[in-house]
Parts: sequence; C-alpha cells; structure tokens
Amino acid sequence: MDNILTHVHTVLTTTPAHWQSLTQALSPELLKQPPLAGEWSAHECLQHLVDAERWVFPVRVQAFLNGQDFPAFDPDSQGTKPETSLPPAELAAEFARLRAESLKAVTPLTVADLPRRARHSELGPVTLDELLHEWAAHDLMHTVQAERALMQPFIRGAGPWLKYFSDHVAR
Repeated sequence: MDNILTHVHTVLTTTPAHWQSLTQALSPELLKQPPLAGEWSAHECLQHLVDAERWVFPVRVQAFLNGQDFPAFDPDSQGTKPETSLPPAELAAEFARLRAESLKAVTPLTVADLPRRARHSELGPVTLDELLHEWAAHDLMHTVQAERALMQPFIRGAGPWLKYFSDHVAR
C-alpha cells in the first residue's frame, strides 16, 4: 500500500469520532449487549481499544524509536474488566483524548522510520511498518466486531429479510 503513513493517520484519526457518534446515538444497553454469550459487546470492544491506546500502540511506537523490544499484551489478563469500565459515552471521550495524544507520536514519523525493527516477545522481529499496519487494522477490526454485535437484535427482528444478513448472524 502506497503512503501507509497517510492511510494509517486517517484511520487513527477517524476511529474515535466514529465511536463518539455511536455512543452518543445508541443506548448503553444496546452497546453492552454481546452478540452471543462469551463474545465482546460493542462496549467491550471500545474498552479494549482504550486499553490498547493506553498500554500498547503508543508504547510500542516509542519502543521502536528508542530501539527497544516490547512484550505482548493479553487483553484477557491485562485489560480492563467490563465491570470496572466507564459508561460508553465517557469511554469514547477517553478514547478520543488518548488517541489525540497517540497521534502526536505518529504524526512526525517518516518513511525512513518504517524499517525500524524491534522484537515482540511472542512474534519475534517486527518492523514499525508492520506495527502501523496492525494498528489501523486493529481499529477497524474491533469497530466491525462492535457493529456486528450491535446488528444482532436488529437482525433477529428482520423477519423475512433475515436471509440478507446470513453473513452477519452471530452463531
């Protein structure tokens, strides 16, 4: 992909606004409803994005710039538990605040920085380029995951239109 820095910056800039829109428009009850038992609700996806913004991505960018290796992150053992999470709208505001800080670390990056290498404790050698790709994909993946959770009550009520949602039904 040409101009990865511009594309990543665009994704990282737009994701918080999307979440703020969702959390302002939808009820906390809908946002907290998982698609199936044991799967993440939209609220849990947002909490994970906040955790990653606090403890993962900006920390890793700094590690690359400092020539340091970094550990893996396990959201199940290291992430914020749902019962201690902020309400959705407050969480989206916190995400936007944290992301604005993170963008200060990403904005000065240049193409010359992309080949920088570090060692991830589980994955081995990785490049800053790969991390930036992963960061943007991570944002989009958890947004899609959240929207899939949000779709489920509407899909269940769609009657004969259910057939149009076959790829999106939680099973």
